[in-house]
Amino acid sequence: MAGGRSSYLLSLAWVVCCLAVVFAQNEVGDAVQPTPIVMWHGMGDSCCFPFSLGEIKNRLNDSLPGVYVNSLQIGDSIIKDMENGYLLHPDKQVALACDIIRKDERLQDGYNAIGFSQGSQFLRGLVQRCPNPPMKNLISLGGQHQGVYGLPNCGSLSSTICDYLRQLLNKAAYLEWVQNSLVQATYWHDPLNEEEYRNHSTFLADINNERVVNQTYIKNLQTLQNFVMVKFANDTMVQPVDSEWFGFYKPGQAVQVQSLEESQLYTEDRLGLKRMNEDSKLKFISIPTNHLRFEWDWFEENIVKSYLKT
Repeated sequence: MAGGRSSYLLSLAWVVCCLAVVFAQNEVGDAVQPTPIVMWHGMGDSCCFPFSLGEIKNRLNDSLPGVYVNSLQIGDSIIKDMENGYLLHPDKQVALACDIIRKDERLQDGYNAIGFSQGSQFLRGLVQRCPNPPMKNLISLGGQHQGVYGLPNCGSLSSTICDYLRQLLNKAAYLEWVQNSLVQATYWHDPLNEEEYRNHSTFLADINNERVVNQTYIKNLQTLQNFVMVKFANDTMVQPVDSEWFGFYKPGQAVQVQSLEESQLYTEDRLGLKRMNEDSKLKFISIPTNHLRFEWDWFEENIVKSYLKT
């Protein structure tokens, strides 16, 4: 009898030990497999420059050991990727990004996304048009979600070309050939000519549902767990800076600004943002620096810990 009891206790102990090992392995597996991340660079940048998104990727790997990061390259080379940030229409860029993500086996269960400057509104267009695989959290760093009315910095382009682009946008942003040839024209938002903007903006007016209400865009945007908008309060590149929180100039002038909540886009809920705000899915974060300037400690505390470890 005593021998039988001892055998039973040994068997029970063996089962408990095995279960403990299994649970420990699962916890380790979870720890080394955080949600994958997709990044999209801004104007004048590329997917993989070691001094920009290449460095961000390394930092993410330090903060989230084992994380898989796909920094989107739009084109067959890093240089082509940078050029496409100026010259390839966002509709084509979003379609290419969708294809890249759908073919990436490591993203099939979902991913978090980080957009840098114009890459932010392109990622928002992506989630609205390409919901599978699902985007979980969208981090917008200095994104211009209501567009821009000014181009004070052209990144890596020469000052001569930069001046030409400014003049072109001021005078001819909504001409068909300009819309088709210059990326920044597709999110140029002239508050003095709102009707012309709505009728001729070939990207921003569409993804903001300003011509017709596309219910698919609304439904797909609602699938986000969080839409995080980081505004760089001392931004000298984005005009107006309120666009980084979905605000913009009041129609008819270019001095006074209105918040997202004051806009027709919000009061009519043309994009579902009012519902998202009521569901606490919209997050507004401000940092008192210039465009895309942040310390990693700040990013880790405010972004990584809250939105990228899920």
